[in-house]
Amino acid sequence: MGPNLAKEFTYTIGWRSRGRHPGRHASTQRGMGMEFRGHTTLLSYPDPRRIDLRQTIRDPLEQIYVRIFNQKSATPVFVLCDLSGSMNFGGHQRKIALAASITESVAQSATHAGDPFGFIGFDENVREDWYCRPSLRPHTALELAASLRDYHPAHVGSSGLMEVSRYLPRERSLLFLVSDFHMPLPELEAAVALLLRHHIVPMVLWDTSEYKTLPEFGIASVADCETGAKRTLFLRKDLRKRIVQSFEDRRKAIHALFMRFDMPPFFVEDHFEADALTEYFHQFVTA
Repeated sequence: MGPNLAKEFTYTIGWRSRGRHPGRHASTQRGMGMEFRGHTTLLSYPDPRRIDLRQTIRDPLEQIYVRIFNQKSATPVFVLCDLSGSMNFGGHQRKIALAASITESVAQSATHAGDPFGFIGFDENVREDWYCRPSLRPHTALELAASLRDYHPAHVGSSGLMEVSRYLPRERSLLFLVSDFHMPLPELEAAVALLLRHHIVPMVLWDTSEYKTLPEFGIASVADCETGAKRTLFLRKDLRKRIVQSFEDRRKAIHALFMRFDMPPFFVEDHFEADALTEYFHQFVTA
Protein backbone atom coordinates (compact mmCIF):
# COMPACT_ATOMS: atom_id res chain seq x y z
CA MET A 1 0.00 0.00 0.00
CA GLY A 2 1.49 3.31 -1.02
CA PRO A 3 1.23 6.54 0.97
CA ASN A 4 -1.54 7.89 -1.23
CA LEU A 5 -3.69 4.83 -0.59
CA ALA A 6 -3.37 4.67 3.20
CA LYS A 7 -6.84 4.72 4.70
CA GLU A 8 -7.54 7.42 7.25
CA PHE A 9 -9.38 7.12 10.55
CA THR A 10 -11.12 9.64 12.80
CA TYR A 11 -9.74 10.43 16.24
CA THR A 12 -10.64 12.76 19.07
CA ILE A 13 -8.80 13.98 22.16
CA GLY A 14 -10.23 14.10 25.65
CA TRP A 15 -8.50 17.28 26.83
CA ARG A 16 -8.26 20.93 25.86
CA SER A 17 -5.32 21.57 23.60
CA ARG A 18 -2.83 24.28 24.53
CA GLY A 19 -1.61 24.56 20.96
CA ARG A 20 -1.38 28.05 19.51
CA HIS A 21 -1.89 26.95 15.91
CA PRO A 22 -5.51 26.71 14.71
CA GLY A 23 -6.90 23.19 14.39
CA ARG A 24 -9.96 21.07 15.15
CA HIS A 25 -9.70 20.40 18.88
CA ALA A 26 -11.19 22.20 21.87
CA SER A 27 -8.60 24.60 23.22
CA THR A 28 -7.59 26.86 26.08
CA GLN A 29 -6.32 29.49 23.63
CA ARG A 30 -8.24 32.68 22.99
CA GLY A 31 -8.91 33.39 19.36
CA MET A 32 -11.43 33.50 16.52
CA GLY A 33 -13.43 30.47 17.56
CA MET A 34 -17.11 30.00 18.36
CA GLU A 35 -16.83 28.83 22.00
CA PHE A 36 -17.83 31.76 24.24
CA ARG A 37 -15.38 32.25 27.11
CA GLY A 38 -16.51 35.46 28.78
CA HIS A 39 -16.04 39.24 28.70
CA THR A 40 -13.09 41.53 29.20
CA THR A 41 -12.37 45.18 28.58
CA LEU A 42 -11.34 46.52 25.19
CA LEU A 43 -8.07 47.68 26.75
CA SER A 44 -7.29 44.10 27.85
CA TYR A 45 -8.28 42.57 24.54
CA PRO A 46 -8.16 45.28 21.82
CA ASP A 47 -10.41 43.73 19.19
CA PRO A 48 -13.22 46.17 18.24
CA ARG A 49 -14.95 43.45 16.21
CA ARG A 50 -15.87 41.75 19.50
CA ILE A 51 -17.48 44.77 21.26
CA ASP A 52 -20.55 43.76 23.28
CA LEU A 53 -22.87 46.80 23.42
CA ARG A 54 -25.23 45.34 26.03
CA GLN A 55 -22.43 44.52 28.46
CA THR A 56 -20.87 47.95 27.85
CA ILE A 57 -24.14 49.81 28.56
CA ARG A 58 -24.62 47.90 31.85
CA ASP A 59 -21.23 48.89 33.25
CA PRO A 60 -21.55 51.84 35.68
CA LEU A 61 -17.86 52.66 35.13
CA GLU A 62 -18.59 53.07 31.38
CA GLN A 63 -15.84 50.77 30.24
CA ILE A 64 -16.08 49.16 26.82
CA TYR A 65 -16.40 45.37 26.90
CA VAL A 66 -15.62 42.76 24.27
CA ARG A 67 -16.60 39.13 24.01
CA ILE A 68 -13.74 36.63 24.09
CA PHE A 69 -13.85 33.18 22.56
CA ASN A 70 -11.69 30.07 22.53
CA GLN A 71 -10.30 28.99 19.20
CA LYS A 72 -9.97 25.42 17.95
CA SER A 73 -6.33 24.36 18.17
CA ALA A 74 -3.97 21.75 16.76
CA THR A 75 -2.47 18.94 18.86
CA PRO A 76 0.83 17.15 18.09
CA VAL A 77 0.43 13.51 16.99
CA PHE A 78 3.31 11.02 17.14
CA VAL A 79 3.97 7.43 16.18
CA LEU A 80 6.44 5.82 18.58
CA CYS A 81 7.64 2.74 16.71
CA ASP A 82 9.45 -0.30 18.08
CA LEU A 83 12.38 -1.19 15.76
CA SER A 84 13.65 -4.15 17.78
CA GLY A 85 14.45 -7.56 16.31
CA SER A 86 11.05 -9.11 17.08
CA MET A 87 9.38 -6.61 14.74
CA ASN A 88 11.09 -8.37 11.83
CA PHE A 89 8.90 -11.43 12.36
CA GLY A 90 5.83 -12.05 10.26
CA GLY A 91 3.90 -14.83 8.59
CA HIS A 92 1.29 -12.81 6.73
CA GLN A 93 3.52 -9.72 6.60
CA ARG A 94 6.42 -8.56 8.73
CA LYS A 95 5.37 -6.58 11.78
CA ILE A 96 7.63 -3.71 10.71
CA ALA A 97 5.74 -3.51 7.39
CA LEU A 98 2.47 -3.49 9.33
CA ALA A 99 3.89 -0.65 11.45
CA ALA A 100 4.65 1.22 8.21
CA SER A 101 0.99 0.92 7.13
CA ILE A 102 -0.13 2.24 10.52
CA THR A 103 2.34 5.13 10.29
CA GLU A 104 1.04 6.12 6.86
CA SER A 105 -2.55 6.04 8.12
CA VAL A 106 -1.77 8.08 11.25
CA ALA A 107 0.23 10.64 9.25
CA GLN A 108 -2.56 11.20 6.74
CA SER A 109 -5.26 11.26 9.43
CA ALA A 110 -3.33 13.86 11.45
CA THR A 111 -2.75 16.01 8.36
CA HIS A 112 -6.45 15.88 7.48
CA ALA A 113 -7.26 17.02 11.04
CA GLY A 114 -4.75 19.89 10.83
CA ASP A 115 -2.42 18.40 13.45
CA PRO A 116 1.38 18.23 13.19
CA PHE A 117 2.71 14.68 12.86
CA GLY A 118 6.02 13.28 14.10
CA PHE A 119 7.74 9.90 14.28
CA ILE A 120 10.18 8.42 16.80
CA GLY A 121 11.76 5.00 16.20
CA PHE A 122 13.56 3.13 18.94
CA ASP A 123 15.33 -0.15 19.60
CA GLU A 124 18.02 -0.29 22.30
CA ASN A 125 18.21 3.49 21.87
CA VAL A 126 16.14 6.19 20.26
CA ARG A 127 17.24 6.10 16.64
CA GLU A 128 18.20 9.54 15.34
CA ASP A 129 17.95 8.18 11.79
CA TRP A 130 14.32 7.23 12.48
CA TYR A 131 13.29 10.52 14.05
CA CYS A 132 10.99 13.00 12.33
CA ARG A 133 10.05 16.27 14.03
CA PRO A 134 6.32 17.09 14.11
CA SER A 135 5.23 18.95 11.00
CA LEU A 136 2.04 19.95 9.25
CA ARG A 137 3.65 18.74 6.02
CA PRO A 138 3.84 14.95 6.34
CA HIS A 139 5.78 14.15 3.18
CA THR A 140 8.95 13.47 5.20
CA ALA A 141 7.05 11.13 7.52
CA LEU A 142 5.43 9.35 4.57
CA GLU A 143 8.81 8.85 2.93
CA LEU A 144 10.10 7.51 6.24
CA ALA A 145 7.13 5.11 6.44
CA ALA A 146 7.90 3.86 2.93
CA SER A 147 11.51 3.18 4.00
CA LEU A 148 10.24 1.48 7.15
CA ARG A 149 8.40 -1.08 5.03
CA ASP A 150 11.73 -2.38 3.67
CA TYR A 151 13.68 -2.08 6.93
CA HIS A 152 15.09 -5.23 8.56
CA PRO A 153 15.74 -4.69 12.28
CA ALA A 154 18.90 -6.08 13.83
CA HIS A 155 18.93 -8.59 16.71
CA VAL A 156 18.42 -5.93 19.37
CA GLY A 157 15.94 -5.20 22.14
CA SER A 158 13.57 -2.29 22.77
CA SER A 159 14.94 -0.67 25.94
CA GLY A 160 15.21 2.66 24.08
CA LEU A 161 11.54 3.25 24.91
CA MET A 162 12.82 4.58 28.23
CA GLU A 163 14.46 7.50 26.38
CA VAL A 164 11.53 8.50 24.17
CA SER A 165 10.04 11.01 26.62
CA ARG A 166 13.08 13.31 26.11
CA TYR A 167 12.18 13.71 22.44
CA LEU A 168 8.57 14.74 23.03
CA PRO A 169 7.27 18.31 23.46
CA ARG A 170 6.05 19.57 26.83
CA GLU A 171 2.68 20.18 25.23
CA ARG A 172 0.35 17.23 25.73
CA SER A 173 0.36 15.08 22.60
CA LEU A 174 -1.43 12.06 21.16
CA LEU A 175 0.98 9.11 20.98
CA PHE A 176 0.45 5.91 19.01
CA LEU A 177 2.84 3.43 20.64
CA VAL A 178 3.37 0.71 18.00
CA SER A 179 5.06 -2.49 19.16
CA ASP A 180 4.56 -6.21 19.71
CA PHE A 181 5.48 -5.55 23.37
CA HIS A 182 7.70 -8.63 23.59
CA MET A 183 9.64 -6.95 26.36
CA PRO A 184 9.80 -7.39 30.15
CA LEU A 185 6.61 -5.99 31.64
CA PRO A 186 8.37 -4.12 34.51
CA GLU A 187 10.53 -2.37 31.90
CA LEU A 188 7.44 -1.51 29.84
CA GLU A 189 5.60 -0.17 32.89
CA ALA A 190 8.55 2.04 33.86
CA ALA A 191 8.76 3.44 30.32
CA VAL A 192 5.02 4.14 30.12
CA ALA A 193 5.17 5.96 33.47
CA LEU A 194 7.58 8.46 31.86
CA LEU A 195 5.02 9.24 29.13
CA LEU A 196 2.00 9.94 31.32
CA ARG A 197 2.02 13.65 30.45
CA HIS A 198 0.63 12.55 27.07
CA HIS A 199 -2.28 10.43 25.82
CA ILE A 200 -1.05 7.01 24.72
CA VAL A 201 -2.78 4.58 22.36
CA PRO A 202 -0.94 1.25 22.75
CA MET A 203 -1.06 -0.62 19.43
CA VAL A 204 -0.10 -4.27 19.97
CA LEU A 205 1.13 -5.96 16.77
CA TRP A 206 0.90 -9.74 16.81
CA ASP A 207 0.97 -12.35 14.07
CA THR A 208 -1.22 -15.44 14.24
CA SER A 209 1.65 -17.55 12.89
CA GLU A 210 3.47 -16.83 16.17
CA TYR A 211 1.12 -19.08 18.07
CA LYS A 212 -2.29 -19.83 16.52
CA THR A 213 -1.26 -21.61 13.34
CA LEU A 214 1.55 -23.77 14.72
CA PRO A 215 1.34 -27.44 13.72
CA GLU A 216 0.19 -29.88 16.39
CA PHE A 217 3.00 -32.33 15.58
CA GLY A 218 6.44 -32.00 14.05
CA ILE A 219 9.90 -30.50 14.42
CA ALA A 220 10.29 -26.73 14.24
CA SER A 221 13.35 -24.51 14.31
CA VAL A 222 12.71 -21.25 16.18
CA ALA A 223 14.86 -18.17 16.72
CA ASP A 224 14.78 -15.35 19.25
CA CYS A 225 14.60 -12.29 16.99
CA GLU A 226 16.11 -10.00 19.61
CA THR A 227 19.12 -12.16 20.52
CA GLY A 228 19.53 -14.29 17.41
CA ALA A 229 19.57 -17.48 19.56
CA LYS A 230 18.14 -20.55 17.83
CA ARG A 231 16.66 -23.77 19.13
CA THR A 232 14.78 -26.77 17.83
CA LEU A 233 11.38 -27.76 19.23
CA PHE A 234 9.56 -31.04 18.93
CA LEU A 235 5.98 -29.82 18.59
CA ARG A 236 3.15 -31.89 19.90
CA LYS A 237 -0.39 -31.14 20.89
CA ASP A 238 0.29 -30.38 24.56
CA LEU A 239 3.24 -28.09 23.78
CA ARG A 240 1.24 -26.22 21.15
CA LYS A 241 -1.55 -25.77 23.66
CA ARG A 242 0.88 -24.34 26.21
CA ILE A 243 2.30 -21.90 23.64
CA VAL A 244 -1.20 -20.68 22.74
CA GLN A 245 -2.06 -20.32 26.44
CA SER A 246 1.14 -18.37 27.12
CA PHE A 247 0.15 -15.84 24.45
CA GLU A 248 -3.33 -15.53 25.89
CA ASP A 249 -1.82 -14.98 29.35
CA ARG A 250 0.50 -12.38 27.83
CA ARG A 251 -2.48 -10.64 26.21
CA LYS A 252 -4.21 -10.40 29.59
CA ALA A 253 -1.04 -9.14 31.28
CA ILE A 254 -0.53 -6.42 28.65
CA HIS A 255 -4.18 -5.40 28.89
CA ALA A 256 -4.00 -5.24 32.71
CA LEU A 257 -0.79 -3.19 32.63
CA PHE A 258 -2.16 -0.53 30.32
CA MET A 259 -5.54 -0.42 32.04
CA ARG A 260 -3.75 0.52 35.27
CA PHE A 261 -2.92 3.73 33.39
CA ASP A 262 -6.40 3.94 31.85
CA MET A 263 -5.02 3.16 28.36
CA PRO A 264 -7.02 0.41 26.62
CA PRO A 265 -4.65 -1.43 24.24
CA PHE A 266 -5.57 -1.83 20.57
CA PHE A 267 -4.58 -5.28 19.32
CA VAL A 268 -3.67 -5.69 15.64
CA GLU A 269 -3.28 -9.23 14.31
CA ASP A 270 -1.97 -9.73 10.76
CA HIS A 271 -3.79 -6.72 9.23
CA PHE A 272 -4.54 -3.12 10.26
CA GLU A 273 -8.12 -1.88 9.93
CA ALA A 274 -8.41 1.92 10.09
CA ASP A 275 -12.17 1.74 10.72
CA ALA A 276 -11.54 -0.35 13.85
CA LEU A 277 -9.28 2.41 15.19
CA THR A 278 -12.05 4.96 14.56
CA GLU A 279 -14.37 2.75 16.61
CA TYR A 280 -11.71 2.56 19.34
CA PHE A 281 -11.75 6.35 19.73
CA HIS A 282 -15.54 6.46 19.73
CA GLN A 283 -15.62 3.84 22.47
CA PHE A 284 -12.79 4.89 24.74
CA VAL A 285 -12.05 8.58 24.16
CA THR A 286 -14.54 11.29 25.04
CA ALA A 287 -13.93 14.62 23.33
